[in-house]
Amino acid sequence: MTDQVGRTVVITGGSRGIGRAICLSLAGPDTDIYFNYYPEDPAAEETEKLVADMGGKAVGVCGNVASEEDMTAFFKKIIDETGRVDVLVNNAGITRDGLLVRMKEKDWDDVLTINLKGAFICTKLASKIMMKQRSGRIINTSSVVGVTGNAGQANYSASKAGLIGLTKTVAKELAPRGITVNAVAPGFIESDMTADLPEKARNAMLEQIPLGRAGQPEDVAGVVAFLVSDTASYLTGQVIHVSGGMFI
Repeated sequence: MTDQVGRTVVITGGSRGIGRAICLSLAGPDTDIYFNYYPEDPAAEETEKLVADMGGKAVGVCGNVASEEDMTAFFKKIIDETGRVDVLVNNAGITRDGLLVRMKEKDWDDVLTINLKGAFICTKLASKIMMKQRSGRIINTSSVVGVTGNAGQANYSASKAGLIGLTKTVAKELAPRGITVNAVAPGFIESDMTADLPEKARNAMLEQIPLGRAGQPEDVAGVVAFLVSDTASYLTGQVIHVSGGMFI
């Protein structure tokens, strides 16, 4: 039961953008929210304050999701303070865009390491806790380009496609323990990641959206809130597109 009193929620990449919106959508007096950010980010304090203003509690911890040492310490802190993990949202992600023929190996490695390996490490750590509880919700933030592909984003598209495969596989492995695993696949969402797009690229993206507008972080957060609720207890292994119709 994820709507129970005293639930613990863990969100990676929670200091701003979609991650912050997810923190706020799940905030409440009976919920302890822990989020990570990396590198140091002054926006983390603002996220904590916004959650507190809603009557909730949020604790931000600086740590690299791709470091098993950092994440082991992160989850140990959570268990020491709350004794459980009810929800994990693997939201941390970066981009290093460029055409494949010009892409540096480091740009490939950095994106796959943060976006995919980070989710693997956090899922592994959270799963061990949830299996003992025989309950839990895991949500992975993929992307519409993980299904459609996108020129100039071979690394990012590959990492998000990998998250879909991870979601479906882990859903099968953890279902017998009462744990569901799903993914959201955002399309063009207004965020720091998309704010610097040239106007031409932005307009071209908007033309691909049947609803004719960019999405907001809250659009994604609302779907995550549904997936971690008891209402969605019979959903697992699914990918829900939040893209205004970019992928139908």
